[in-house]
This record gives sequence, C-alpha cells and structure tokens, in this order.
Amino acid sequence: MPKKKSLPITEAWRGITFTRRALVVGGAQAAIGVALAARMAYISVIDNDRYVLESESNRVNLTLVPPRRGWIVDRNGKALANNRVSLRIDIIPDRLHDKAGVLGQLRTLLRLDGDTMERINRDLKAASGFQPVAVAEDMTEAEYSSILVRLPELPGVAPQRGFARNYPTGAAVGHLIGYVGAPTAEEYQKVKDPLYITPGFRTGKDGLEKYFQTMLRGKPGAKRVEVTARGKVVRELETTPDEQGKTVHLTIDADLQDYVARRMGRESGAAIVIDCQNGDILSFVSMPSFDPNSFSDGISSNEYAWLRADDHQPLINKATRGLYPPGSTLKPMVAIAAVEQGVDPSERHTCIGGYRLGRRFFRCLGVHGSLDMASAIMKSCNSYFYWLAHRLGYDAIAPTARLMGLGEEFQLAGSQQRYGTIPDSAWKMKKYDQPWSASDSLNAVIGQGYVSVNPLQLAVMTARIASGRRLYPRLINRQFKNEPLPFSPEALAVARQGMDLVVNGAGTAVRSRLPLDGITMAGKTGTAQVRGLGTGNGKSGTWKYRDHGLFVGFAPVVNPRYAAAVVIEHGMGGARAAAPVAKDFMTFLFDREKAMEALETFEAGWGGTIKERMDRDYAAWKSGVPSDPDPGVPQ
Repeated sequence: MPKKKSLPITEAWRGITFTRRALVVGGAQAAIGVALAARMAYISVIDNDRYVLESESNRVNLTLVPPRRGWIVDRNGKALANNRVSLRIDIIPDRLHDKAGVLGQLRTLLRLDGDTMERINRDLKAASGFQPVAVAEDMTEAEYSSILVRLPELPGVAPQRGFARNYPTGAAVGHLIGYVGAPTAEEYQKVKDPLYITPGFRTGKDGLEKYFQTMLRGKPGAKRVEVTARGKVVRELETTPDEQGKTVHLTIDADLQDYVARRMGRESGAAIVIDCQNGDILSFVSMPSFDPNSFSDGISSNEYAWLRADDHQPLINKATRGLYPPGSTLKPMVAIAAVEQGVDPSERHTCIGGYRLGRRFFRCLGVHGSLDMASAIMKSCNSYFYWLAHRLGYDAIAPTARLMGLGEEFQLAGSQQRYGTIPDSAWKMKKYDQPWSASDSLNAVIGQGYVSVNPLQLAVMTARIASGRRLYPRLINRQFKNEPLPFSPEALAVARQGMDLVVNGAGTAVRSRLPLDGITMAGKTGTAQVRGLGTGNGKSGTWKYRDHGLFVGFAPVVNPRYAAAVVIEHGMGGARAAAPVAKDFMTFLFDREKAMEALETFEAGWGGTIKERMDRDYAAWKSGVPSDPDPGVPQ
C-alpha cells in the first residue's frame, strides 16, 4: 500500500487558521445572538409596559378634559359666577397629515380671518404630539354642526363640548369677582402642568377668581379616542369625568349688587353697603366697570384699548384702590373725638362765615350763626370744626379716625387696597421733615389737606358709628370679635343725632329722605376739592376739574342695620350726586318695588342697561364719534 503523502507545512497552517477564524466568527455570532435574545427578553418582560403604552399611543389618543370651575354665589345661593356650555374646535398636531387641506376647509367653514389663521399656524409650530391647538371657541350650534358632519374629511380636527366661565350680571360684578383667562407661558413654566396648555382651561387672573383659584379650579378629566394610522377618529373608548371646583359663598346680596351698579349708571365712583350687625359686605361696586365675560372669552385688543383709553378708568377698582379727600363726611367722627377730649356737645360757637387763624381767614360754606355740635354736623359748618381743630389740635383727633377704620388695612379676600393717609405731627415730620402747623389741623379736620381715604374705609367708619362696635368688613364668612369701641355713649349719640338731622332735619341732604313710612336714614354729605387741578370753583367746567361728591349714611336711624358710603368722582357735591344714589339703594333694601320705579327713570335718562350703554359707547369709540360729550352727568 502506497505511503500517504504529507501536506506541506504552509497548507497545514492555513487549515488551522481557517478553523480558528471560523471559531471566532461563530463565537461572535453566538454572542450577538445571546445579546439580542437578552435584549428581547428585557423588552418583552422588563420594559413591556412602556412599549405597550407607546404602541397603544399609535392608535389611541389620551387628552385632558379641562375641569369646570366652582361657582361663586351670593349669601342666598344666587350665582355671581357660573359656567355655560362652550362649543370649540381643536386640532391634534400628530393627527394632522394634510395640514394645508384641513386648514383650508376650516377657514372656509368657520370664516376665519387672516389674524386667526396666523395664530393657528404659529401655535401648530410650537405644539407637539397630542397637545391640542385651539381653532375656534364659543361657536354657534350651526358652526359646530358644520364641522361634525365633515369630520371624516378632517383628520386631526377634534370637536369639544366643554364649559366656559359666565358672569350673569356682567359688569355689575367686574371689580368684585375679577375674571379668568388662558394661562400664560410664564405661568406654565412655573407649574409644568399639562393642563395649563390644554385649550379651554382658564385660571383666575384678578379679584376673587384669582384669590380662590386653588379652590375653584377643580380636577381635570380625560378622554381616550381610537384613531387610524392617518389620524382619523374611529371611536371613543372611555372618558373619565372631571371634578368641578368647590363653591365659594360670599356675603354679597346679588340683587342689591346689581341694583347699586345700575343706579350708579354712568357715574364714576364707588358704593359699598355693610351689614351693621356683623360686618358683612352686601354690595361692593366700582363704576364704570368692565364685563368679565369679555376677558373670559378672550378680550380683543380693540376693546382693551377702549377700556384703557377711558378717562373714567373702568379697570381701576375704586372701592379699595381709589383714594379721595373725605371732605365733610369726617365731621361726625371729629365730633366723637371732641367729646372724648372733654368738649361739651352743647357748647356753642358762632359762625361768621369763616374762621380767622392769624392773618388767614378760612372760609365756611355760609354764615350759620350760633351752633352746638349736632347742629354744626347738620349744617356742615366748617367754621365750627375749624374752631374745634384749633382748640384741640389734630393729634388729638387722628387716633379716633384710625379707630374708626380710616387708614386701616383690612384683610378683604381678593381685594388689593390703597390705605390712604390719616396724618399727624409725627407723620408730617417723617415724610416732609416739617413741623405740623395749626393750618394743617384746620385743613385736616374738614377732610382736606393731607387726609385721603378709600370708599371701603368710609363705609367701615359709618358702620362703626352706627353700631358702636369695631366691625370688620368681610366678603366671606370669617369670624371677627367686633368688640365695642372705646367711646362713651354720649359721644356716639351726638354723632348719630347730627347725621339724623342732616337728612331728616334741616341739613344738607334733606332731599334724600327715604320715601318710606316709619324708616329713616341718617347721613353726612361731603364735597372734596380736586387738589392741584385746573381752576374754577369745582362746581362747573370740565368734568375732571370738578369737586368729588361723597355721602355716608346708615338706616334705620333707630337700631341701624345697614351702613353705606358713596363716592361720585367729580360729582360737584355730596348732596347733589352721592346722597340720591344712597337714598335709592337704601330704599331697595326695604321696598324693592318702589326702588325699581326710581331706577327705571334713571336708566331711561342714561340710555338703557349697563351692557347696552357699554356696547353703544364701544361702538362710538371705534367710529371716533363720542356717544356722550359729558358721560359724568345724566342727560
């Protein structure tokens, strides 16, 4: 048998090398296979939930449902702010595969203007995923139906039937309730809550809506919808309902609030009514006002510019933010301070038409002759109170003013306040580095000079005089001690007697007696000069140069139940402008039918309801033709 021929050494090595390479490649393949198997096991077991969710999101869309805000109601449960059905159309970006076609159809069907289309395109660029982009809100049923019937042709379009904020009495509660609006980008950055970028969601922007935001907000719901790969809706899978926010109960009387706002009409100012038994604020009105429904729906730039351009300042809450010289409305308080300082209220002073201090003569409103304290309040005799101020010094009067609530800070829900000034010698030295003078006392005692207060403080002062207790105003049911004031019954009695004579004697407000049998109102008028403005006597001329008119009062005179303060900016006098307003809403508290008859007469002169007047004034402003050359005075 022939001997087997051996391979050359090089060929043997090649075989061995090939075998090793095969082993390396095979091992690498095996390792990769093991890694892939391990990864697949990890995905299918450990990461199963995440990938199932991502897979599900390709065919199921989950969107948030904005919650209904809680109601704000009055003391009797009547709605001051509630919710109404709102029809809207949104776009879901991830479902929008034919952007140009869908937007073109929407523009035609809903008659969208160029500005709206620009806003929609801008929002679509900034949005992502399933974050909805608003197309139209507060649609009519006809507009909404025109989209519903064409939904198969509009992939990515999502109709929504939700809720929007509603204020039944409109401008009557503008400054009391505030308003809501869409969250800003800055607000979203603070909370990072997806609800803040959900169309239809609103947050409180001002007033009680902002103060009670957490309570009113509610909890969102959610809706799951099955869609095709092209974004067309197949069916709704399930919906988790939202939870409405909590109800806020106020001390306000909604009917009185509406009446006072309507009775203020086109005047500029504020009126507040307080319950003398517990400090409940029954009415809190600042006029002119704005319609919070406009802000809830998204106020136009034109309408906002109109509000800002109005010299009557409808965006300012005059009830707490307006500061005014109180004028003669301070005289009952001064009488209390004088009695507490030992002045006999029966002591008489003779008014000769003014009071001489050195070489200066401080004029009175008339020549009143010999007066005691109560009759000086009745006649609003400046000369008598000049005499008291020079005799006592204002440092002896200022503490009583503060105890009466003037210059005091009140913890009133949702209301920003300016506190004004009750001056004294220490205050002037600190602010101006100057000593207090006798002339400063004479100016301050009649509510001029450095003295300034807001209407809420005047109402509180009146309620404290009427009740004899240190009442604290409240809009919600908070408990206060309301302790008795540290004044003698004699001091309080002379102030009340003088205020009674102002209306029911021979005083400055006799024309504002209540037209009711057995019920009388006590009060005090005031006329405050507009300092540093123009010329003239403040009783005529351009509206902004006229004197302010003020009135404070309470009713009934015996066992007072209601106290009030009215400020009419540039009203030319308290007896002329402010007292008649108080007369009518005090009448409303006791006889609504009689008060409504008076209101109808005034509204006829002013040209309709608040909303009708606002709509007409806005239209006139846009056209450039004033609707009323002097809106401060009824025509």
